[in-house]
Amino acid sequence: MTSPVDPHDEAAPPPEPGLKLLAVTACPTGIAHTYMAAEKLTQAAEARGIAMKVETQGSIGAENVLTDNDVRTADGIIIAADKDVDRSRFEGKRLLVTGVSEGISDPGGLIDRVREAPVHRSSGSSGSSASAAGAGDGQGGGSDGGAAAGASGPAGAKGRERSVGYKALMNGVSYMIPFVVVGGLLIAVSLAVGGHPQADGGLVIPDGSFWKHVNDIGTVGFQLMVPILSGYIAYAIGDRPALVPGMIGGWIANTGELYDSKSGAGFIGAIVTGFLAGYLVRWIKLVPVSRFVRPIMPIIVIPIVATSALGLFFIYVIGRPISWVFENLTEFLGSMTGASAALLGVVLGLMIAFDMGGPVNKTAFLFGTGLVSKSPEVMGMCAAAIPVPPLGQGLATLVRRRLFTDQERETGYAALFMGFFGITEGAIPFAAARPARVIPANMLGGAVAGGIAGLASVGDNVPHGGPIVAVLGAIDGVALFFVAVVVGTAVTGLTTAGLMTVGERRTGRAPDGAVPEAEAAPSVAVAAASSAPARPTVKAGAGTKAEPIPGAEAEAKAKAGAKTGAAMEAGDAARDEDSSPAPSKEPEVLSGYLTARTVEERLSAESKEAAIREMAAVLGRSGKVTDSEALVRAALAREEQGTTGLGEEIAVPHAKTDAVSAPVVGFARSPEGIEWGALDGTEARLVFMIAVPEAAAGDEHLRILALLSRKLMDSGFRARLLEAADKDSVLRILAEIH
Repeated sequence: MTSPVDPHDEAAPPPEPGLKLLAVTACPTGIAHTYMAAEKLTQAAEARGIAMKVETQGSIGAENVLTDNDVRTADGIIIAADKDVDRSRFEGKRLLVTGVSEGISDPGGLIDRVREAPVHRSSGSSGSSASAAGAGDGQGGGSDGGAAAGASGPAGAKGRERSVGYKALMNGVSYMIPFVVVGGLLIAVSLAVGGHPQADGGLVIPDGSFWKHVNDIGTVGFQLMVPILSGYIAYAIGDRPALVPGMIGGWIANTGELYDSKSGAGFIGAIVTGFLAGYLVRWIKLVPVSRFVRPIMPIIVIPIVATSALGLFFIYVIGRPISWVFENLTEFLGSMTGASAALLGVVLGLMIAFDMGGPVNKTAFLFGTGLVSKSPEVMGMCAAAIPVPPLGQGLATLVRRRLFTDQERETGYAALFMGFFGITEGAIPFAAARPARVIPANMLGGAVAGGIAGLASVGDNVPHGGPIVAVLGAIDGVALFFVAVVVGTAVTGLTTAGLMTVGERRTGRAPDGAVPEAEAAPSVAVAAASSAPARPTVKAGAGTKAEPIPGAEAEAKAKAGAKTGAAMEAGDAARDEDSSPAPSKEPEVLSGYLTARTVEERLSAESKEAAIREMAAVLGRSGKVTDSEALVRAALAREEQGTTGLGEEIAVPHAKTDAVSAPVVGFARSPEGIEWGALDGTEARLVFMIAVPEAAAGDEHLRILALLSRKLMDSGFRARLLEAADKDSVLRILAEIH
């Protein structure tokens, strides 16, 4: 059986025994497509008599890594990836950059084109990994879908830029998160242990004390988080030369004194400076220069020019409107002091939750602190709203875990802790990743909390917020203060989860495209991931890039340590139960997760949904399915994020759900084929279904899925599976996977 979409293989050029090619494959989830592309490229090279070594950058790490000697002797390199791949090691070699989907659908075409690809010169091109994902830099390949041809026309350009922008934003957020967590937790702990409430100074830590030093270290982390966000957004767009202007631009954005503002622009300003720096550097790279100047461009000329231009532009152009906003918002709040307390609380809550440290937030906070001694009720409104964004986002990660990546879930726990200590910035990573969904949810919850506090005349006698001030005795009306905080937190958390769910259903993928996004991001189990195939906007090769399912990558990297001892024992016991009744020992298939009980020789279903329901019933024979309907819902929800049809007449529906008590794998055949939405247009005849409980996702399953993906690329193996006479034959064939 051959691939129906490999026209180049049908008319392959004569063998070239002296030619040596290299390749790197990687997909966002790092499982199925990474290895499928590697196998297809290897097979296409063998058919032409060409030596090829392929490095796979999967969720279990880089394998078959290309050495310096490999690169030195290579005639060309193919990067088939939908995520960042470092190109600096391929300096001076012909380099073709494309998407992983084209590595699967047209491997022969890539091999043909790499021989004519431009030579990679990092000093003359962006060399950025972000470009490899679709921002063509003129060094071979452009977009994921169009490779060397690139994307033409407005539609193509729009799809390409959208992908680069999203990846850049996610890159900045991922680097920023550790600074938020470390800085926030150190500040929170120092305040909790060493802080003392003062009537005019909030929670004050005595100078020179041990906890003051801990607090100072945390403050440094917070000061760095905004420049880090800006710098790594710029880095993802313009590569190393953009890092310095991005970071310095972010620092300027966060330092209001430089442009006569009492508050910096915060994380929103950092996002602006990050994108400005990245695209400014890319524009400068397009300027033709003498070959004598070219070597110093990325280390001297570009950073100096870009940093100076961006810094002055922010100070003289962008900074003035920020200062104006700050001043006018202060006047606006002053005019409301005689208005309804509830209305003032709503306005203050909206402002506190809007930019979390930016000019709008700082205006409301400084307005409240200025009235602490005269009108503590105003500070009480602020104090109730301050913890709502981090507490609400932390709650959302608990309520709808599958919508968030593993890293975001961990950040969610830290956000809950920071929220307790009144550190609004704990919600910044979530807002930076999904501003259109998170910021409105934060504002709604903040408005509710502020309004309730205003209506109940809650007073705060120190210029600080969060439950910690109530615990330390600085709040008048403690019970109603906690009511305001709890209700506001619930509103933010549930609104965030609701908006993300709506976005997921509307786009047919994880919220906000995520990388990251966002975004769920998946596990192995979820079979993860594996398959999280890219959702193409058009047929591969048409010039528009396939968009990866965000969030799936993070879920695919679920740690083996997350698997509890109980889940492991349950899995072992279930496997023993499955094998015990067999009259003779069954072959060990996929670590015992697939048995004769979970093999169906022929599916009767004619549609994808019906097939998933039938496969769920097949898995139910194992005794590991506790809720068949919940399993079906989870598998169908995964299909909404992107089809699990891998092509080559294969489908791997999967679900990570507590509807199963232990990992279980099923297999069935459909001789007629079922439409599964596969990239290559083939109907699924070989269907594997994988289900694992939340606690049982680990590297072992990732390895099994990677092995399964590799083996299924063997056309002879697939043919034997289709032709196998009975279950025993199927199990013997599948036992070859190792």
